[in-house]
Amino acid sequence: MTVFRTMISLSSLAMAGAAMADPAPPAVQTPFFPPFGIDLTAADNSVRPGDDFFAYANGAWLARTTIPADASSVTTGRMVFERVEARLHTLLESAALGVPEQPDDVRGKVGAMYAAFMDAGRIDALGASPIRAELDAVAAANDRHALAVLMGRSNYDFDIAPFALGIDVDLKDPKIYSVYIDQSGLGLPDRDYYLEPGFKTTREAYGKYARTLLQLIDWPDPAGSADAVLALETRIAKASWTKAQERDPVALYNPMSPAEIAAYAPGFDWPAFFDSAGLGKRNRFIVAPKTAFPPIAAAIADTPLPTLKAWMAFHIADSAARYLSEPFQTAHFELHDHVLSGQGEQRARWKRAVLAVSGPDCGADPAGCFGTLNWAVGQIYTDADFRPETRAKIQVLVANLMAAMHARIEKLDWMSPATRAEALKKLDTYTVKVGYPDHPRDYSNVVIRRDDLVGDVRRAARADWDFQVKRSLGPVDRTDWSMTPQTVDAYNGSLRDIVFPAAILQPPQFDPAADDAVNYGAIGGVIGHELTHGFDDQGRAIDAAGALRDWWTAQDARKFKERAARLGAEFAAFEPVPGLHINPDLTMGENIADLGGMTIALDAYHRSLNGHPAPVIDGTTGDQRFFLSWAQVWRGKARENAIRQQTISDPHSYRKYRVLGPIPNVDAWYAAFDVKPGDRMYRAPADRVRIW
Repeated sequence: MTVFRTMISLSSLAMAGAAMADPAPPAVQTPFFPPFGIDLTAADNSVRPGDDFFAYANGAWLARTTIPADASSVTTGRMVFERVEARLHTLLESAALGVPEQPDDVRGKVGAMYAAFMDAGRIDALGASPIRAELDAVAAANDRHALAVLMGRSNYDFDIAPFALGIDVDLKDPKIYSVYIDQSGLGLPDRDYYLEPGFKTTREAYGKYARTLLQLIDWPDPAGSADAVLALETRIAKASWTKAQERDPVALYNPMSPAEIAAYAPGFDWPAFFDSAGLGKRNRFIVAPKTAFPPIAAAIADTPLPTLKAWMAFHIADSAARYLSEPFQTAHFELHDHVLSGQGEQRARWKRAVLAVSGPDCGADPAGCFGTLNWAVGQIYTDADFRPETRAKIQVLVANLMAAMHARIEKLDWMSPATRAEALKKLDTYTVKVGYPDHPRDYSNVVIRRDDLVGDVRRAARADWDFQVKRSLGPVDRTDWSMTPQTVDAYNGSLRDIVFPAAILQPPQFDPAADDAVNYGAIGGVIGHELTHGFDDQGRAIDAAGALRDWWTAQDARKFKERAARLGAEFAAFEPVPGLHINPDLTMGENIADLGGMTIALDAYHRSLNGHPAPVIDGTTGDQRFFLSWAQVWRGKARENAIRQQTISDPHSYRKYRVLGPIPNVDAWYAAFDVKPGDRMYRAPADRVRIW
């Protein structure tokens, strides 16, 4: 099973039936956190704001809050996610009541798949039999051609491949879609897990996991096969690009014909792979980490057939483990959640069922979208919970953010008129999407059965891939969404759109009853963050038409890179866990977006006052409430292994540093909290990084 990411994101009950869609609640009269939207009980007033603003805003909350045993972190976003999760639970429980064996409507299909996951007795009785056909096909393959055919199914079945296929807007011709090919084939989160000495214990746990799954599927010589699988993946890891290298859109754009790919990376049966994926008639692909392809193809060509088969069999079991019997689920939890993220115990079955059907956090984890009915659940969720007045109020915020960014670009002292004109032109092309897509996904031909969970996952995945392949033959659909309405996240996509799903538009990210300064510091900062992504170290390579083109003067590009490097040096000094610093090359885009998003949102808040002074509420000024809101949106704590995994493989800095990193570069923060020389976070005006 492979997934392909196409966006830059922000970056977490009773079993009895309930009514599917409760009446809309009355308008909120008081903020979620009274008196004005900030959690005043979270603050630690013993800490000076200029010494540690994250602790000042959140210290009391950090001291009293423990991470639940079934979670790897606890955050503000997690609180919202759990609220959405509970609501989805109610909706899915209701949809499952009395559902027929094979329903034909959207609500019934959602209910049937949920009921299938909740039928633990049936699932346990089946053991590994639901994936036996895939395993038998691997075992019966008598050559590399046959295996390449099976690898081509990785976008719509549980199979794995050394290369990942994805469909997205063509970076140099944004009127059409193109097929992109990325490196793949690893079961651990990043190449470093295979190559760095500090991950020896994790590699041992991964080997143990492989042995366990191979034993559960009755694969020959599970111990020896597991060792061979790890050796193969280590070779693939050595050939793979780093996450930081994969942030260069110019280096990742390498159009090639199938014949050119086969000549460039011989040893892999490319025609069989493409044909099995339904792409056999395509004459052009975009090869992403190009120089990784020959050594990865060579690894597949050189590896003995029995090892390739064991590798594929293990990953079929790994991809399907969440939907199989208890021994598979326990082993999957032990590695993926406990070892890699530090989670103490398995989440309740209903929570896993909600995720399996709806993929509510698949914006953060695209693998969570594989084989779900996520868009169908999104229809049910927004019909029940999303109110039009929320969309209207967000649109006002967005208008002020757009105007504020327009004004900032016009006044930049380091940008030449030529580059400025192109930047303003690009900004004017952005569209903002709020709540849910205008056009629902068609599930009429997707067969979902209450007694066939693995088959449901397989058929849902196939329908999603077929939709993408078919759509890719036509013009680009600029109304499309890449993130479901129930996802607690936001993103800046390849369509020059900024998307805010319904689920993120609730307290504390957005509270219609809260003071405006609080909303601008929270969701306003998110909007500004996403806007800035269009102009960060990656986004600046895309022009107003959405095409990959260098529209900067050489002098402006040099000035931008110098300022970005200074910001990167500040983040590189942060050490989230002992001995592991933030990688500024990996996190640069998100760090720039946090700094830009905050400064733009502050300007937008000031603009919203229409020349009037901000009110003082409960002894706090407007700017103080703004910065406290930003700091509390990012409050949270995580287990060390989860922080380590994020720092190595995630382009977002750990949440504490999303406060401590950008804020010292914002002049207004110093005035708001009387930060002076001698305070630990103080930076002289000349040392403050100013980009957007």
